Amino acid sequence: MVKKPQSTAGSLLELVLIVAVALGLALGIQKFLIKPYRIPSGSMLPTLRVGQRVLVNRIGHSFSKPAVGDVVVFHPPRGAQQGQCGVLPPRGQVCLKEVPIPDGENFIKRVVAGPGDRLKIVGGHVYRNGREASEPFTKPCSPAGGCSFPREVTIPAGHYFMMGDNRGSSDDSRFWGPVPDKWIIGGAFATYWPPGRIGLL
Repeated sequence: MVKKPQSTAGSLLELVLIVAVALGLALGIQKFLIKPYRIPSGSMLPTLRVGQRVLVNRIGHSFSKPAVGDVVVFHPPRGAQQGQCGVLPPRGQVCLKEVPIPDGENFIKRVVAGPGDRLKIVGGHVYRNGREASEPFTKPCSPAGGCSFPREVTIPAGHYFMMGDNRGSSDDSRFWGPVPDKWIIGGAFATYWPPGRIGLL
């Protein structure tokens, strides 16, 4: 039995349906599962360069909490770009209380301490729970870059302390406070552009 050739109109309709379904799946994946992000600044050097692109797992955060060392995308507190802290800290202490309203912008930083961790920063190096953290991925901090906050603090419940790997050139939790769990969008797990830097984070 010979199959009747499909009409031009039928073929066009089928093509439109295939494209619509593919587009819907792509948008659904981006909205709920994986989303690409472009690195806007040098705050994560040398790990991530300006213009580099990463993939962020949006669904994983719903089932597990971020771990120290994870690179995450999140909404910072309002005023973060101006270094605004919710409550002015004592001299030698990081900001411990964020402005309680999230900003519409997205930031990408590394988790350096989680809920209940004791934290201080000396020369750009994190001391967590009394011990210096092993951070071979960081760029050295110049004395003028907000390098030392030797007064120890305890990270509040449900909050995460974020820092850029470029410690001397990063606006991060040192200045505007820890980030509430509910403001975290997801963890960056891979970089896909430029081709020479494709790989897992």
